[in-house]
Amino acid sequence: MIVVVDTNVLGRLSEPGHAQYKVAHDAIESLRRGGNVPCVVPQVLYEFWVVATRPVAQNGLGLNSIQAEGELVRIESLLPLLPETASVYAEWRLLVIAHQVTGKNAHVARIVALMMVHGISRILTFNTRDFARYPGITAIDPATVALPSTP
Repeated sequence: MIVVVDTNVLGRLSEPGHAQYKVAHDAIESLRRGGNVPCVVPQVLYEFWVVATRPVAQNGLGLNSIQAEGELVRIESLLPLLPETASVYAEWRLLVIAHQVTGKNAHVARIVALMMVHGISRILTFNTRDFARYPGITAIDPATVALPSTP
């Protein structure tokens, strides 16, 4: 089964010294061992770029554009990228109206729209509440699936 990996998980994977690095890493490995395919969608990569290049003092990773590009290349080598389709916008529009989405939550709706277009129901995220309003979408906290890595 395909599982989308959210921006916040990618951010933790890019910070080996972060307290949530190991749980993010182990969750992805656990999903793989269970026969799942962790992947990313373009919206997640756009959001990752914003976080990666934002200053640390503003809750970012503080990377320059060359370093951020290196992280994108690494992520793309580890996780398949699902394509955008013309129907994503139409699905997103339906979602934001049906669920009265406002502000930054419209970014989450765009991820959900792409998931729906691709027939994907699960996302690995530290922010499970962000996805609670969408029926048929299961948000998985990495801590609930992370199994310790085997040496």
